[in-house]
Amino acid sequence: MDTVRHSIEASIATKQQILSNSALLQTIKDVADVIVKALRDGKRILWCGNGGSAADAQHLAAELSGRFYYDRPPLNSEALHCNTSYMTAVANDYGYDMIYSRMIDGACHPGDVLVGISTSGNSRNICNAFRKAKEIGVITVAFTGSTGGEMRTMADYLLNVPSDDTPRIQESHIMLGHIVCEMVEATLFPRV
Repeated sequence: MDTVRHSIEASIATKQQILSNSALLQTIKDVADVIVKALRDGKRILWCGNGGSAADAQHLAAELSGRFYYDRPPLNSEALHCNTSYMTAVANDYGYDMIYSRMIDGACHPGDVLVGISTSGNSRNICNAFRKAKEIGVITVAFTGSTGGEMRTMADYLLNVPSDDTPRIQESHIMLGHIVCEMVEATLFPRV
């Protein structure tokens, strides 16, 4: 029972640190606002990550492209890793570090939003995607752990969870992503 209690307490403590960080709370709102603007302008919201963060990216992309709290029109949001034929071809021919940057180069336009999820903030393929996004004029949002890693200096918006513990970071990424999705949905499709 000690492990169970400790894990839950650690998760709560991380979320309490987020709650007490007014700058981070403002960035959450800013990210929702930039996504709303992009969608109103006919732009795309693209997500990427590796491993558990890829699962989180796919989950959050689906919250926007499908629905979150209620029925409404779909939004242009997708996770970049879902095309396995593309992923394995590029990884084989160019290297895994290029899987996202090549997709960004071929599919993105200025004003699109790229959300990269990396607990360390140092995932080479996501950093390469952020570099390519900058060249094109794509807005970048980084979900990371406490330091922000290399993505700290590359992102237009940084949501760095105040933890160095991967499970606590990932739990908080989903929470922050859900808050962003809720705000985007409510802004674009207000209930009357």
